[in-house]
Amino acid sequence: MSKQSQEQPDDVSQRAPSDHLGPDYRPTEEKPTATVSTKVSHENVTILPQTPQLIALLTMIRDKHTNRADFIFYSNRINRLLVEEALNHLPVLPHTVTTPVGRTYAGVKFEGKICGVSIMRAGEAMEQALRECCRSVRIGKILIQRDEETSKPKLFYDKLPEDIKERWVLLLDPMLATGGSALMAVDVLRSKGVPESRICFLNLIASPEGAASFAQKFPNVRIVTAFVDEGLNEKNYIVPGLGDFGDRFYTL
Repeated sequence: MSKQSQEQPDDVSQRAPSDHLGPDYRPTEEKPTATVSTKVSHENVTILPQTPQLIALLTMIRDKHTNRADFIFYSNRINRLLVEEALNHLPVLPHTVTTPVGRTYAGVKFEGKICGVSIMRAGEAMEQALRECCRSVRIGKILIQRDEETSKPKLFYDKLPEDIKERWVLLLDPMLATGGSALMAVDVLRSKGVPESRICFLNLIASPEGAASFAQKFPNVRIVTAFVDEGLNEKNYIVPGLGDFGDRFYTL
């Protein structure tokens, strides 16, 4: 393992910790041990609860023997969990309705309009889950590619809703490695007038380094991730990771 992946950011307590997973009613000795997410201390980083369901889904998409159809199916399951959690972080307003039996119910509704922005191409794989949760949602595109030699991001294209500065933005990209692409994407959104506090970044797997870099540069942007992995290797790939998400979702 590289020196970079051995070094531990100050906000990481333990990389690749283990936990016993299973129903609460089962005794600990009857629950299998599995690797769960690395914990980070940044308040703007939310990690999905490490439930048996989530870890089982992650196990499926990490497996190099999982075929493309199964990879897509189980990735979509996790994407749906991420979108539903992200929606919990958007502000709401009081909203009272009348039920079919003539009684009123004091509920809530979202404060403003929502849109998605996918970082192409892997981020586009998360759009289906967003559409399933938010009907007729508008989705913008940002194309940022990483130079394999320098690991630095480069912006190639962006197409965003004209009124994006008035919307709450769910930024979509399944992998957060060094954080370069996600940081540049936020800069693009800010240049269009979107406040940091209106951006929520969704991803499946993050590295501790990427999560820390992102959270420190944009403390008002919320990150919702399914798992913070062990670290980065000498090529700045997430380990143990799951390989190239875009290739496995679209081509392999």
